[in-house]
Amino acid sequence: MTRMVNCVHLGREAEGLAMQTYPGALGKRIFDHVSQEAWGKWLRQQTMLINEYRLSPINPKDRKFLVEEMEKFFFGEGASKIEGFKPV
Repeated sequence: MTRMVNCVHLGREAEGLAMQTYPGALGKRIFDHVSQEAWGKWLRQQTMLINEYRLSPINPKDRKFLVEEMEKFFFGEGASKIEGFKPV
């Protein structure tokens, strides 16, 4: 049976994640309140941030930035917009 969550990002009930995708308290919060669809949107946003800002996930400063962006994406005012980006 599919696990349903009231997704904070989509603002509606949707299929939840099958497992915790991020460690710690933030990962638990994401697991409890974020849908698979919203997680997929975050992965696309994260990829765009990494590419546009030339971030390295092994760099602690870059990882901190990505975690802050993830928290904003799901639980804050939304992810940062990349200046000059125009979706195709």
